[in-house]
Amino acid sequence: MSHTLHPAGRRAARLSLIGLWLWTGVVSLWELHGQSAALLHAAGLDAALAQTLILSGAGLDLLIGTALWRWHAPRLYLAAGLAMLVMTLVGSLLLPTLWLHPLGPLSKNLPIAALLYLLFLDAREGGSSS
Repeated sequence: MSHTLHPAGRRAARLSLIGLWLWTGVVSLWELHGQSAALLHAAGLDAALAQTLILSGAGLDLLIGTALWRWHAPRLYLAAGLAMLVMTLVGSLLLPTLWLHPLGPLSKNLPIAALLYLLFLDAREGGSSS
């Protein structure tokens, strides 16, 4: 059974994830002392650790977004999924109430995981990077 995606579906999935990760990285840097810092402060983290986490997360988001833009490879989708899982676990441990947030800052990761899985299967089957 083939797991390759239709080229338009592959393009839409990749572009949505690229946009998501790049935008998240940019917004995290733009709001370095804003919403993210306030959330981490509410979780009991001091300003220095909060800033380190935000900068690290933003850098990882920008790296993943750029890599997704450049490559269509199974290992990349696994790495992106692992990074998302780690960030979700950290968010869940620090602020478990984010799971109840109406805009879904953590629950949005479930459909992202599904897209990453579909792209992983597609790349493994030799789908092109279009």
